[in-house]
Amino acid sequence: MRDLKLFIANKKYSSWSFRPWIAIKVKELPVEEVFSRFDFASGNVHFAEFSPNNQVPVLHHGDLVVWDSLAILEYLAELFPEAGLWPQDLAARAKARSIVSEMHSGFSALRAECPMNMSRQPASKNVSKAVIANVERITEIWKECLKQTGGPFLFGDFSIADAMFAPVINRFAIYKLVDDPVISKYTKVMTGLDAWKEWEAAGKAESWIVEQDED
Repeated sequence: MRDLKLFIANKKYSSWSFRPWIAIKVKELPVEEVFSRFDFASGNVHFAEFSPNNQVPVLHHGDLVVWDSLAILEYLAELFPEAGLWPQDLAARAKARSIVSEMHSGFSALRAECPMNMSRQPASKNVSKAVIANVERITEIWKECLKQTGGPFLFGDFSIADAMFAPVINRFAIYKLVDDPVISKYTKVMTGLDAWKEWEAAGKAESWIVEQDED
């Protein structure tokens, strides 16, 4: 252990926490998990004890504090280069960074209308044209990457790209947003990971409810 701690919130809902968490688990990195549940009634004021922006996730490495999911993943990729969090090939790495950045800054309609929820029973819902456009774009990205690399993950081996899109797997499934054999195959690969199963089981076991994410 290198005095690394990842602060996360509810596994049922916290999509941003899920991203670095699943990468850490899949790559078996020596990072301690610290759980602190959401308390939206108070504005999550308790997060200020460990988070400079009062949000999760946050990585502590000794006295260093790194916040934001992508920043955490980038830091871990540099700290553990042997883990292969980015593709080794320069061109593939550039493409992976491009789609990760698009995920990080985009698809706001999908996130707003279809929150991640590990215990929601799959059921269709009416969504906006903006969500449909988001779904089509993500599907295009995944199919192109999987065709070029041959899978089973977006760039062959599990990478930051898969971690950043992991919550979308849940969204596509629980809101029944996609019916495509390529996406279904990739979904089975991701949900078949021991790390995925561990997070999902923990999320389903949580008793706390965040009403804004129940739809």
